[in-house]
Amino acid sequence: MRLLDTRAASSRALALVLVLMVAGGCGGGSSSSSAGSSPQPSSGASEAGPTASPAPPLRDLAGSRQIGTAVGLPQLDTDAKYAAILAREFNAVTPENAMKWGPLEPERGTLNWSAADEIVAYAQAHRQKIHGHTLVWHNQLPGWLDGGSFSATELSDILKNHITTEVGHYAGKIYAWDVVNEPFADDGSWRDTIFFKNLGQGYVANALRWAHAADPAAKLYLNDYDIEGINTKSNAMYNLVKSLKAQGVPLDGVGFQSHFDVSYAFPSDMAANLQRFADLGVEVAVTELDVRVKVPASQSALTQQASYYGQTVAACLVVPACVGVTVWGFGDGYSWVPSVFPGMGEACLYDSSLAPKPAYTAVAEALRTGKP
Repeated sequence: MRLLDTRAASSRALALVLVLMVAGGCGGGSSSSSAGSSPQPSSGASEAGPTASPAPPLRDLAGSRQIGTAVGLPQLDTDAKYAAILAREFNAVTPENAMKWGPLEPERGTLNWSAADEIVAYAQAHRQKIHGHTLVWHNQLPGWLDGGSFSATELSDILKNHITTEVGHYAGKIYAWDVVNEPFADDGSWRDTIFFKNLGQGYVANALRWAHAADPAAKLYLNDYDIEGINTKSNAMYNLVKSLKAQGVPLDGVGFQSHFDVSYAFPSDMAANLQRFADLGVEVAVTELDVRVKVPASQSALTQQASYYGQTVAACLVVPACVGVTVWGFGDGYSWVPSVFPGMGEACLYDSSLAPKPAYTAVAEALRTGKP
């Protein structure tokens, strides 16, 4: 995940006109290492024409399930090809950075809703569900909070106010919220965040309760990476979900980020793992899918990448409680991966010119047949 991009607001009107011309109206902070970076301009950024993709679009193939993408700025404003693909192919969106605490409230008490509001309005205009991301995370916090000194009571009040304000601002518009993002360290222990250190494990339950009070209709999620297969970390998440459900805490879903690397084996037990969470009475979703490769990518690497994408979608489809798959951005030129993993990249469904890759075809085939 990347830091919030500075928008080119003056080009918004032109971009939206181009989207309508091209798309025909509405169309068809991530691992802990997901530090921020500036956007990488797509080599196709100046092109306003449509990019050929196999028909029908992914959103039609997905049926009642969600096929979503993270959405970033300024590309939504400035890259008409990007906006056209977004409208045509996806029926759900996740703001990549605009709803995170740091970009939203860089100064205490001063809230900047403009970027998030724009994405929400775009999604509503294009019949796309919105997955809010993220209310509580240890990264991309505003400096006044991360560097501040607060008592437990003060921090609890600050957290409650933040959740209540943000969820309340979008009440009735958001399908689901990532309420707590990445609560566990890589070894399955509790991540030593400002919230855990000062408020203990109970901050998770309280965050869920506050979010539910602010918008009872929104689905509430926990979200993490490296929990796609059955392992120590996913067991920790499983036990937390089980405990929260037993306490009657409002928890509706678990997000499996799925930031994959072709250097590592695909988790063959992913479907079984999704199902065991579903058996606890929650819905599940793939929330941040990308598959990084060494660059420049070889044809064999792109083939393997496509296989991972197809297997992920198939794992979701076999589990009735899996509501859908969201990719963490769809164009290589705008991906967060190269800045965080040197020598890696080309992780998305489309290349840097926004032409569809074998990964796109694999997702389409999996949605069509239920098989990778």
